[in-house]
Amino acid sequence: MAAVSVLQSEDQFLCSICLDVFTDPVSTPCGHNFCKNCITEHWNTNDQYLCPLCKEGFTTRPDLRVNTFISEMVAQFRQSAQQKAGSSSSEQQVSKPGEVPCDVCTGTKLKALKALKSCLVCLVSYCETHLEPHLTTSGLKRHQLIDPVENLEGRMCTEHDKPLELFCKTDQTCVCMLCTVLDHKMHDVVPLKEGYEGKKVELGKMGAEIQQMIQKRRLKIQEIKHSVELSEEDADREIAEGVQVFTSLKESVERGLNELINTIKEKQKTTEKQAEAFIKELEQEISELMKRSTEVEQVSRSEDHLHLLQSVQSLNIQKPPPTKDWTEVSVRPSSSEGTVVKAVVQLEETLSKETKKLLAESELKRVQQYAVDVTLDPDTAHPDLILSDDGKQVNLGDGRKNLPDNPERFSKCHCVLGKQSFSSGRFYFEVQVKGKTDWDLGVARESINRKGSLTASPQKGYWIIVLRKINEYYALSDPPVLLSLKSPPQKVGVFVDYEEGLVSFYDVDAAALISSFTGCSFTEKLFPYFCPGLNEGGKNSAPLIISPVRVK
Repeated sequence: MAAVSVLQSEDQFLCSICLDVFTDPVSTPCGHNFCKNCITEHWNTNDQYLCPLCKEGFTTRPDLRVNTFISEMVAQFRQSAQQKAGSSSSEQQVSKPGEVPCDVCTGTKLKALKALKSCLVCLVSYCETHLEPHLTTSGLKRHQLIDPVENLEGRMCTEHDKPLELFCKTDQTCVCMLCTVLDHKMHDVVPLKEGYEGKKVELGKMGAEIQQMIQKRRLKIQEIKHSVELSEEDADREIAEGVQVFTSLKESVERGLNELINTIKEKQKTTEKQAEAFIKELEQEISELMKRSTEVEQVSRSEDHLHLLQSVQSLNIQKPPPTKDWTEVSVRPSSSEGTVVKAVVQLEETLSKETKKLLAESELKRVQQYAVDVTLDPDTAHPDLILSDDGKQVNLGDGRKNLPDNPERFSKCHCVLGKQSFSSGRFYFEVQVKGKTDWDLGVARESINRKGSLTASPQKGYWIIVLRKINEYYALSDPPVLLSLKSPPQKVGVFVDYEEGLVSFYDVDAAALISSFTGCSFTEKLFPYFCPGLNEGGKNSAPLIISPVRVK
């Protein structure tokens, strides 16, 4: 049995790389042990940091430190093995590093042999030769011998000069026999071996607890690194979206500038054409006036009284020919100041509209990145509701189905929840509401009342918007808030940021924000919430449809 015990112990203290007893044992994060030099050389010669036993990989090279607990166990194993080897052979070997040398040999010119026993009375360690008097002399036989250890003075009670062979559990200290009847009377005192075994169990538990703490912190490191990676992805996506927004705005500015230039040029062309027409008309009048001037000059030169008078009458040159009054006529230079101001105002309005539109589209694309696959949970559906086989559509049926009244099912309100729940992070889904005149959409916490009348508000665990009376949209806060929408949404997107306490609703086709609940405090699981409303004589019979998210 002793041999079996030794073999089992030996197996436990063998390094799987060098197949020898551990030297400076270290533990990897996966919990396996190796000689420090062995695992260091193993990783030095390999591209990856893998555990040689379980093959678990580590992204960075682990920082290895000597496992003091295993190191102490290995030292005890070595001492036990040396004792057994010493009893089977009388030949003494020169002491090896880490073994206890014979104190008597050390004090002579002889080579120090390894000690076989240590005497707690003499406080000396003896090799086989120098131990003989303790085995043969009657006075020395009564001395207490133990396996060889260093620092024998440290194994004696400093107050009573007796061996420390007991452990006081009350004060958590090693004591001698006299201590138990003096300073530690009535304390819980046990033999050293029992104290050792108990403390060993405690250390084992502590070691396991520490390993769990280490593992949790490594997981937290991975979580933080993953968060940084996600943040980088978000940053890259936001940069790309920002570039797209400003590129579009730049194109709008360039279009506005081109339109302004074209407008000014058109005005200048109009001015030039007007001037050309005026000049042509003036030149025509000048030509006629010059002709009359010539006629007048010729007639005026005549000295024949009768001829002059007859010529004036026949040529009708008694007055200048009729002409246009050019006094108020002018061609003013084309002023671009008013045009520029008007163009700038128009451009500002255009940019404002386009900026809002682009930012809204960018925001919608951002939240669509968190799309999740949502399906309806039939165990929560009111018995009057009809769910499609794929769990993506719901509408009100003509009659109540015979379904078990389980705790999760709505019994009075025509509602149904999604199968999927969320207790952290962000998620987004889209629902087609086309053709409907009444519906409820949003999220609800797990503990909502499903058996009575429903009063929906954030205080009651509902974050929803509703359509009533064909075109009245409300956010069901306390009190409800009437929403002003430019056009009825055909598809509604629902986005939740659990940690931020945010629930937002989007008109997907218009890429416009409908409404948001902010500053929410989520402490439970959240479920997608759907209510298709009453059929209203067939006007509202269209189903609510959970649609696949398509990022434009």
